[in-house]
Amino acid sequence: LSERDTIYEVRDILTENCFYNDFHKQIYRTVLEITDSGGRADAISVKSKLEFSYPDFSLYELTKISGMYTFDLYQYACRLHDLMIRRRFFDIGSYLDSNAFNEKEDIADVVQKVSDQLANLFSSNCNSISTVKECIESVYETINRNMSGKTDLTGTPTGFDKIDGKTGGLQKSDLIIIAGETSAGKTSMAVSMMKNAAIAGAKIAMYSMEMKKEQITSRIISMISGIPSNVILYSPLSGMQLENVDRAVDTVSKMQIYFDDRSTSNIDTIISSIRQMKFKNGIDGAVVDYLQILNVNMKGSNKEQQMGEVARRLKNLAKDLDIWIIALSQMNRDNLNPVPTLARLRDSGQIAEAADIVMLIYRPEVKGKRYPDEFSDVDTKGTAMIDIAKGRNIGLLKFICGFNAASTHFYDLNIIPISSNSTEDDNNPF
Repeated sequence: LSERDTIYEVRDILTENCFYNDFHKQIYRTVLEITDSGGRADAISVKSKLEFSYPDFSLYELTKISGMYTFDLYQYACRLHDLMIRRRFFDIGSYLDSNAFNEKEDIADVVQKVSDQLANLFSSNCNSISTVKECIESVYETINRNMSGKTDLTGTPTGFDKIDGKTGGLQKSDLIIIAGETSAGKTSMAVSMMKNAAIAGAKIAMYSMEMKKEQITSRIISMISGIPSNVILYSPLSGMQLENVDRAVDTVSKMQIYFDDRSTSNIDTIISSIRQMKFKNGIDGAVVDYLQILNVNMKGSNKEQQMGEVARRLKNLAKDLDIWIIALSQMNRDNLNPVPTLARLRDSGQIAEAADIVMLIYRPEVKGKRYPDEFSDVDTKGTAMIDIAKGRNIGLLKFICGFNAASTHFYDLNIIPISSNSTEDDNNPF
């Protein structure tokens, strides 16, 4: 009650039964109700809820409790959990004691019941301890699935065959960085992947510090309908355009994409919101646009340290909540050699260190340039190069995809267009 969002540090190990005092149970139950509904539990919000649910509660006791504070919250939460288990020991012992003096229940039933209760004592919402044997079994499941020829993705589909074939989709606990220069299409790529994932049934939270939720939604509608988003938002639509938009809206309305109007450019607020989205809506992933605009509460630190801290916190959050997180990052300009590289990630090389996947976007059409050697014959008009420059556990990958500038839509290409200039050069013996 005295420190914001600390509930998320302990809710996996605490239940209301961890509290012996009934009033303390009421308080904790109320805290969970407020948090699960997307609110923030503090002394005032808990008081209002308790007044409605428990009219005879003690305001004095609540005030006294809300003034308490500790730096060792997790330690005391573990102690409460242990004490609850000891009370369960007493209940199980009493049950055995009573059955030692009567034959009302069959011995086999008594043994089975006690065994089940003992087995459930240490079960929790978050079992963080596994043996290497369990991990080996999981690895063999993956090996057998691959050998069986099944094409089912193990993660959330991105809608890009090359990416999904390499990564198995967006994997839980992964931090994916999408980077590019200004106007390269970072946001468009993230929204394209988000749209494809949402169509496949994924639940996603979107945080943009530059675009309103209506603008992002119009982009998704534009990608499906083919009508430019600026036309959708700012121009009267023709009859045919309106029909296309209506069909797209029918698809978009079924997507489970969430926006938080309270989210700001503060990393603490965004992390808190993602946690709430996970517990309230069960999201599979989150998109944060973009890293360099986030505010970090680190006095005396430089921008490089701040960006490194943001990336590490997002990675830890993805692992803690078992979701994937896509974060966008700007790149430093290099007019002499505009082809993106990891070294050009703006402000901090620690961003790449924290990430599981770093995806670089290059659209030479914007610069009036050509693709690098391996794609030098590809037509730059309406195309983009995607470079997975870091892929923890998956390796590296480069491929060409399509880009529709009008609808800001990245998409798979069945046929890679060859530049007419390249053909002419090949036919010219001189």
